[in-house]
Amino acid sequence: MVTLTILSTSDTHGFIFPTNYVKPRAHMPFGLIRAATVLAAEQQSAPGPVVTIDDGDFLAGSPLAYYVAQVQPHSDPQPLVRIYNQIHYDAEVLGNHEFDYGTDYLERALNASDRPVVNANILDDAGRPLFGQQYRIIERHGIKIAIIGLTTRAVLQWKNHDNVSADVHFHTAVSIAKELVPRLKKIVDVVIVSYHGGFERNLKTGKLIESLSNGENEAYQLLSEVKGIDALITGHQHRKIATTVFDVPVTQPGYRGEAVGKIVLQLEPSKSGGYVVTDKSAHLIETKNAEFDRNIAIYSHQLDKKVDHWLAEPLARIDGDLTFKSAQKARMKETAYTEFIQRVQMTTMNADISATSLFNNEGHGFENPITMRNIMTNYVYPDGLALELVTGKDLKAALEKAATYFTLNLNNQIIVNPAFYSPKLRHYNYDMYEGINYRINVAKPVGHRIDKLLFKGQPVTDDQIFRLVLNRYRAGGGGHYDMFRADKIIAENKTPMSQLIADYLRAHSVVKATVDDNFEVVNEPDTK
Repeated sequence: MVTLTILSTSDTHGFIFPTNYVKPRAHMPFGLIRAATVLAAEQQSAPGPVVTIDDGDFLAGSPLAYYVAQVQPHSDPQPLVRIYNQIHYDAEVLGNHEFDYGTDYLERALNASDRPVVNANILDDAGRPLFGQQYRIIERHGIKIAIIGLTTRAVLQWKNHDNVSADVHFHTAVSIAKELVPRLKKIVDVVIVSYHGGFERNLKTGKLIESLSNGENEAYQLLSEVKGIDALITGHQHRKIATTVFDVPVTQPGYRGEAVGKIVLQLEPSKSGGYVVTDKSAHLIETKNAEFDRNIAIYSHQLDKKVDHWLAEPLARIDGDLTFKSAQKARMKETAYTEFIQRVQMTTMNADISATSLFNNEGHGFENPITMRNIMTNYVYPDGLALELVTGKDLKAALEKAATYFTLNLNNQIIVNPAFYSPKLRHYNYDMYEGINYRINVAKPVGHRIDKLLFKGQPVTDDQIFRLVLNRYRAGGGGHYDMFRADKIIAENKTPMSQLIADYLRAHSVVKATVDDNFEVVNEPDTK
């Protein structure tokens, strides 16, 4: 009998250190520097051969990753990639956020990487993998192992960006797996699928938990329709999963290196030759108590100092207060911070109306003086702005979509709709607007919650035309905002919003905190 151990990370997003960067010198329960220690310990203690895989989204998502791509004098991914090279990986899968800074930047990163890329469903015009190879076959202790790499359809949101090659063709994870798995099963003993995507259905009941319209997550369908997969590694949703689905062991190791996925397969020699899987198990190993990996600490020290210096740079002072204590309350009643972000967007794009989000619950606005740390921990995505021409009908539809963020609990109190917490945190899909006055009444049915909508004091009509500024992700319909489309965009600013905010602050050394309370979220049942 041979014991094969499959170790995986996913969605580390350039979080090398155990910090979310909100406060300096934090020691939080995650980070690649901890995950590397766990990986090394598991490799050393494994009773048999080990395969290590990174399931994607390593190149963007943290202030450190942003600094490497956008701030240092020359946009060069090598300082970040050199840190990841301290970990031995047998395969690397492309995540959707690998494309955040364009395919040229990604190509330079992968050229500097020691990790072989497996990429079966993002192809060029000739039907070849855009990067790497469709699968990799390795042999360990006489066992032949195939690793197939698949990427979520969420990557399509970047396809229309002009910093991404035009000859990108995407195939669904299921369609490619149906083609490759049976073929590989004939020539190898073990087929591992590493899919940077998650589950669209409840793992116990099979009940649909996500819309199937965009195919962003298709792991459940993958396992239900494709036979011959011996182990499935997933990611993208930032969930912590270790279980068996359709008799296939599955892991998903969370976010920012908070856990390492571990799948163990027991194999016995087959009478017909080769090996067969006779037992399997799935586990997650949390990294919160792990020591720092020495090599990563050495290779990241200088970069960490540069990033910390940059984050501490003061940009402007505040006349008033741009902080808030509760992100949840800030989504229900406008704060001066939100109004400031809207002001920057409207000024930059000369818009009538602006839409923005509080992307997570970790940021709490801008402290005095405002630093790059404040900006990077509140506005976490490296996206630019788009200006769309929208109708009043579009505007109301978007507001109704945003209003689904709220629901009522059994005590008739306003709470966040659980669909925005599970299977993935999606606070970024609730937008707040400036330039209009509106009210969300959660007591009313979904689709009929906007019971006040005014522009310059007058009710908005369906055929009115507005210049709306919003981030490029949303402008292309991201987050299932189907009323917004790329063909409605009339202008773009591809400069990352964090840089636009910094530039605005450098031009305005004192920022006045104001709030016009233009929206409210209420629970007022109809008493008629």
